[in-house]
Amino acid sequence: MKVYDYKLTRVLDGDTVGFEAKFLPDPLKKELLIRVYGVDTPEKGFRAKCPEENTKGLAATEFTKKTIANGKKIQVAIADWDKFGGRVLGDVLIDGKSLRVALIQNGYAREYYGLAKESWCN
Repeated sequence: MKVYDYKLTRVLDGDTVGFEAKFLPDPLKKELLIRVYGVDTPEKGFRAKCPEENTKGLAATEFTKKTIANGKKIQVAIADWDKFGGRVLGDVLIDGKSLRVALIQNGYAREYYGLAKESWCN
């Protein structure tokens, strides 16, 4: 993965973050989304399959927001385009530490590499 010092613009959910992409040509929007590779966090809102998943999804999103807000140096590590083409796959590094690892270690995510997802509604 290549590491960049791009400014983060927003947190969409526990495993998806927007970052400034001024390098994109006009008329494209100057933002890309990075999907944290190798993890699955619960969905929130209308994407959640049950109230428990929504609650867990909101908690994962809040964890990601707080972790990033508390960091002094935020970097984006890009591996490749995701399978849908609109996002990139990679990681967010907070003071040199992986958001991917933090999500898993703190119980907000499971490892996921594109096969069948395990339900959060148990």
